[in-house]
This record gives sequence, C-alpha cells and structure tokens, in this order.
Amino acid sequence: MSTLLQNVVVATVERRWIAGFAAVAIAVALLLAPHLVYPLFLINILCFILFASALNLVLGYAGLLSLGHAAFFGGAAYVTAHAAKVWEMPFEVAVLLGTAFAGLLGLVFGLIGIRRYGIYFAMITLALAQMIYFLAVQMPFTGGEDGIQAVPRGTFLGIVDLNDIAAMYYVVLGATVAGILFLWRTLHSPFGHILAAIRENEPRAISLGLDVARYKLIAFVLSATLSGLAGSLKVIAFQLASLSNVSWHLSGEVVLMTLIGGMGTFVGPIIGSAFVVTLEHMLATSGLPISLVVGVIFMGCVMLFRRGVYGETRARLKAIVERDRA
Repeated sequence: MSTLLQNVVVATVERRWIAGFAAVAIAVALLLAPHLVYPLFLINILCFILFASALNLVLGYAGLLSLGHAAFFGGAAYVTAHAAKVWEMPFEVAVLLGTAFAGLLGLVFGLIGIRRYGIYFAMITLALAQMIYFLAVQMPFTGGEDGIQAVPRGTFLGIVDLNDIAAMYYVVLGATVAGILFLWRTLHSPFGHILAAIRENEPRAISLGLDVARYKLIAFVLSATLSGLAGSLKVIAFQLASLSNVSWHLSGEVVLMTLIGGMGTFVGPIIGSAFVVTLEHMLATSGLPISLVVGVIFMGCVMLFRRGVYGETRARLKAIVERDRA
C-alpha cells in the first residue's frame, strides 16, 4: 500500500511540474509572439478565443445552443466604436460601455428565451439577433453598410499609446487572459458544478430544488458580457465596426470553433478558435472557397472526433492511462 501511495504522490508531482512548465512556456510564447508574428493577426485570434470560450459557457456547460451571440459581439462593437469616435470617450470607458451593453442585451435575450429548450431556444436567439442586425443596418449612428470607420484607439490608462500595435496586443492579451481566468474560476466554483448538473440531467436538478432558469440566465448574461468584451477589444484594435460583426454567419462560425475544439472542455474553444482563424487567414489569398474548406474540415472532425479535437484526444489518452494502470 505504501508503494502505491508513493507512486500516486510521484505521479501527482510530475503532473504539476509538467503543467507548470507548460504554463511558463505558453506565457513566454505569448509575450514574444508580437515580435515574431503580425500583432493584428494575433489580436484577432485572442478576441475569438475569448468569444468562443464565452459561448462555451452556455453551449458546453449549460447545454444552451445560442445562434445569436453575434448580437452581443457586434452590438458591443458598435457601442464602443460610437463612444470612442463620436463621444470621444477614453479607451477604458468605451470598452466598459460596450461590454455593459452586451450584458444588458444578454439579459433581455435571456428573459425572453431562457425557458425554452433545444431548437426553440436556438431559433429565438437567432431571431432576436437578426433584429439587432436590422437595427444596425437602419440606425443612422451605425453607418449602415459603411459601418463606423477610423475608430480612435486612444491610450490605455492615459499612459500607453494604443496606436502602437504591439502595445495594443499586450492590452488585448491581458484582457483575454483575465476573461479566461474568470471563466475558469466560474466553471470550478459551485455555480459551475450546478451548470454541469443541469446539462447532464436537468429534471433531476429541478427535483433537487434548484432554480434552473435562474442559473441558466446568469450563465447566459455572463457569456454575453464576455462576448461583448471580445467585440469591444476587436473594434478598437481594427478601428472598424461593420455589419459582419452582427451577422448570423459569425454566430455560426463561433459555434463551429467551439465544436471543432471540443464543446464542454475548457481548452477546446481555445484550440478551435485559433485553428479556424489561422486557417481563414491562410486561405484568404489562396483563391479557395473558405466556407467550403472549413465545412469539409468540420465534417471530418464530426466523423473522426465526435467530442472535438481536444475532447477526443483527452478521452483517448485517459483510456490509455487507465488501461496501463489496470
């Protein structure tokens, strides 16, 4: 028994050392990345990592398929762009306004559709998002099809000039890491465990006396808020708010990122969003139909990796380890 206990302790220490080394390596790579890769491309990846991770909170953990998350992403982008350009708000205030708008919009969406299930909830979110798209086309402050262009980046805390693209990258990186850590803490809290219980067996959660609708609504609002933060950061970095930010195509694309990486896993959306954004960037000048190529890859992932690339890989490695232990 003592030998078995020693083996378990050694294995635990080794895993912690490996995890610590991997975390340090990733941190160093992220800090050096803007000196090796075009920073604006990296910012695009970071924004979609935060966006996909936010969607995964409701899709992978609360079991809610939302096809309207582009409304939060794009709505926040328009509010942030207008606040920064027309109202001449500083960077921090403009981003906070856009993020708060997304959270409020998520509350409205949630109150309308949170008690619906399955495809009905998905269709409600899609219909509401299309209403936001229509408003973005018609309202004068959005610029219609031209969008809001030449959005000023301003400064961070009145000190760091965000027109320096490397400085902009580090600010977006900090906000993305903060958002990811917030999601990690949320998912590893009692609230996150309740969401997992609702996803696995909602009738049983109801029988235990849990207010399922309230927990779903909280998760949906949190997801919308973080999606808005991603949209606000992206519009400041790219200095453009356009209709593509509120299009239903974007909602489908971020769902695709989550599914490819691994729905219901913490790392899956990060991998999926980085892969899809990189693939689209590489195919942009190739002349190939991007949507067709991404669709074929998605079908391949569905057939070969039913739980996503990361989810399936983790499950197979776990099965191998358990078999070796047995």
